[in-house]
Amino acid sequence: MQVKMEKNEERLDTIMETEKRMFQEDWDSLCKWQVPTWFREAKFGIFIHWGLYSIPAHSNEWYPRNMYIKGREEWEWHRRTYGEQKDFGYKDFIPMFMAKNFCPEEWIQLFKGAGARYIFPVAEHHDGFQMYRSELSKYNAWDMGPRRDILGELKEEAERKGLYFCTSNHRAEHWFFMGHGREFESDVKEPLKRGDFYWPAMPEPDAVELRSKPYPTEEFLNDWLIRNCEIVDRYQPSLLYFDWWVQHEAFRGALQKLAAYYYNRGLEWGKEVGICYKYDAMAFGSGIVEVERGGIREAAPYPWQTDTAIAKNSWCYTDTLDYKTGRQIICSLVETVCRNGNMLLNVGPKGDGSIPEEDKRILKEIGAWLEKNGEAIYGTYVWRKSAEGVTELPEGHFSDNDEIPYTSEDIRFTAKGRMVYAIVMRWPEEGTVIIRSMAKQREQTTMNFHGLIRDVRILGEEKEGLRWRQEEDGLYVECRLYREFPVVIRVEMI
Repeated sequence: MQVKMEKNEERLDTIMETEKRMFQEDWDSLCKWQVPTWFREAKFGIFIHWGLYSIPAHSNEWYPRNMYIKGREEWEWHRRTYGEQKDFGYKDFIPMFMAKNFCPEEWIQLFKGAGARYIFPVAEHHDGFQMYRSELSKYNAWDMGPRRDILGELKEEAERKGLYFCTSNHRAEHWFFMGHGREFESDVKEPLKRGDFYWPAMPEPDAVELRSKPYPTEEFLNDWLIRNCEIVDRYQPSLLYFDWWVQHEAFRGALQKLAAYYYNRGLEWGKEVGICYKYDAMAFGSGIVEVERGGIREAAPYPWQTDTAIAKNSWCYTDTLDYKTGRQIICSLVETVCRNGNMLLNVGPKGDGSIPEEDKRILKEIGAWLEKNGEAIYGTYVWRKSAEGVTELPEGHFSDNDEIPYTSEDIRFTAKGRMVYAIVMRWPEEGTVIIRSMAKQREQTTMNFHGLIRDVRILGEEKEGLRWRQEEDGLYVECRLYREFPVVIRVEMI
């Protein structure tokens, strides 16, 4: 049943009622969940980090924490720029956050033109400012700042343009995010109570230790739970995403309750939904595995997602962004998809709601490549091999900032129906590519490729300029061309 969200947890038991529903609040039940079909096919989405931190636009989205830490560069910069933290604290950015140039129609048109199939605006970051209409705290974009339902407007426009609407919640880290403001005279001070902007501002724990103290309280966990249920009920997202700290032991029960509630709500809506998580915060099989700013070396037997960003040094807009190249991002997309993953690419709008020109330029490059080569990406699945060549992909979180020096021997594979797509990461100057994995095989006992090839084409090129032949050392494809970005060879099977 539809539940009206209230300002406290008085109806928490009613909200979380799971009796006689498919999903119960335990991992055994939650592992009956299935990855959404649309997610498997979509492959490419846009992440959006936009909030109060976009107003100072300094350093990165952790500015609200770091401006309260003595000795940090952000501490000194804040005092030089805005004054002492007791006179101008983080909350004082709220009236400056007017979003006068925020146009959801322009945003969605840009993202769709880039080839994205879903969007992921941040609903609430670690700073605690909600980018949506909320009944649980007045510190939200509907009641303060721009006085607009940012999340709702993006959802409406995205779904109007045929994109799936998803959202992320990073509130778990708010337990400690503003805590350093209590260590000196600042605007982070007692009394703090639930609903206050800075609450609870606890001492920062070891963020990697899964049982660190101070241990999150039941009051905070219930607040986290209800905030997420409010997002679920009001916006019906196709995916939810959580940042790393929900891996803390304290969140296990609340996370199970939320997952059961959300997955059951998805059944009521007739929508395929899912939760994206990191670091084994959930039982394997109960959600979508996330890799932050990185990837995996071998193709996974399960769908996964990498969340990365256009800029190497920040998720939000700053005036010192170190951008990746369009080629680097396209190569990362290929590396991800050939290994059974999706790419979630972040952009950071300016404080006024406009998209930086460099972001636009890069997104247009990606869109142009996908317009020509998208059939090798969307709706594909892993071939018998994900890759061949001499260049290995770095593995793990935070491993994708360096541009990889590909050679013409580096080829990545996807498949769909009778088509196999061989994606050449750097086309050779001499114009001849040898696909070793498609060599002519006489030995029937091997597990190598034995298929019958009907035709070979290069996506976006005229057939007349191409020659191919299959030899015992590989499939030879010859075509004189210059491409800055990866080239897709489509191999059609009989």
